[in-house]
Amino acid sequence: MYSSPKTVVVLGAAYGGCRASQILAAGLPESWRVLLIDRNSHMNILPGHEHKAFIPLSKVFLSEDPTLLHRCLQATVTSIRRDSITLSRAFPEHGLATTVVPYDYMIYALGSLMPPPLDLWGTDPADNIVQAKPGRNLPVYRGTKSEGIAWMKEHQKIVEDAPTILVVGGGALGIQFATDIAAIYSEKKVTLLHSRKRLLPRFDEAMHDETLKVLETMENVDVILGERLDMSSVKEQPVKHNELGQRIVRTVTGREIASDLLLMCTGQTPNTGLLKEFDPATVNPDNSLARILRTMQLSVLTAPLTSTGELEDALKQVIISEAAASIPTLEEPPMETPYPHIFVVGDAADAFGAIAAGHNAYYQASANGEVAARNILHLIRRSEGASGEDEPLEQYTPCPPAIKVSLGLDTAVFQSQGIVGRRDGASPDLGAALMWPAFGFKITDDDQMYE
Repeated sequence: MYSSPKTVVVLGAAYGGCRASQILAAGLPESWRVLLIDRNSHMNILPGHEHKAFIPLSKVFLSEDPTLLHRCLQATVTSIRRDSITLSRAFPEHGLATTVVPYDYMIYALGSLMPPPLDLWGTDPADNIVQAKPGRNLPVYRGTKSEGIAWMKEHQKIVEDAPTILVVGGGALGIQFATDIAAIYSEKKVTLLHSRKRLLPRFDEAMHDETLKVLETMENVDVILGERLDMSSVKEQPVKHNELGQRIVRTVTGREIASDLLLMCTGQTPNTGLLKEFDPATVNPDNSLARILRTMQLSVLTAPLTSTGELEDALKQVIISEAAASIPTLEEPPMETPYPHIFVVGDAADAFGAIAAGHNAYYQASANGEVAARNILHLIRRSEGASGEDEPLEQYTPCPPAIKVSLGLDTAVFQSQGIVGRRDGASPDLGAALMWPAFGFKITDDDQMYE
């Protein structure tokens, strides 16, 4: 009788999921397998470089050995249970005859969702604030590279056709959109609206200063700081237009702004809906991020103390701590895990202040993905009675904030290891080829990135 191998499922094949899968594939016992599941066939606005943004997942395990059990499956996860997941399709060719896939360990790495119209998977076309010209339909993206390239090209045409553009959001994405458009189309007027007084508010103030200096040199860019967009004006029906046919929205102070195209770059939403359906207590309602221990294990808040005995015991511990000159800290709420076999990494995790932007999106997700993978290997060895595996699990500590933000086609500002600076002569494609080796591809020629 066929016996299914023990399984680690990794949900999501971007930075965190990819790196975790590679470590697991290299370290799991022969009787174990990794199932890396992603709805895209490739990992994901300058014309001519679209193909570089979609990296194939075919070599993600960094091995050509046909005897390995590991598989990358293109499917959507529709539900999660304590010991199984349900997919949008079955894979009988890989021994998965039904859509229900049992697992022994899980890494949840489904990241975050972009606001429309920047999310390739998008929303109902009727809800899309970006509309194609009459007679030209927006392409539908279902997870393939060809569809993604078509989607990007069609949205580039929408930008190209708009004389005036309002970009909402002064984080990295909004700044890059505004400056790219202004650099490519010098005849267009671009307005960047940000609700705070500082751009890039989660980074050093010098990042704001350097960025604003460059923006002020761009004659076709207006920057409005400290005013928040009134979202009710975006949703108003009928849409308000001026005599030039431009759409009018307003800020909460009542300022009206007219533009031919509105781009919302107001931040990402953690993709934790599946976890919330599985167990609502695992998701922080304040930020929609998954609660985790520093071991990256999915967690819930510890139940509050209720009995007199529990309170007295807790008070004794505080007194003992004070006597030892160790002041209790309240920085992290008390957590416990009813799911020691489920780990969460990347943008979906409430990872102790890790910033999900710029270099951090890659390095933080990869780093906590590595911690999760090593801890799973540790738990497997412990369960098999390996010597020396009674040591505690590894704990994750975020690295300092780091980011590089392009400002147009040849300038960038950066923060790394506490240093803020500006670089000129940047590559128009932002060095896209540098990411391909992380997914198993050695790039020596740009044409290789059409794969």
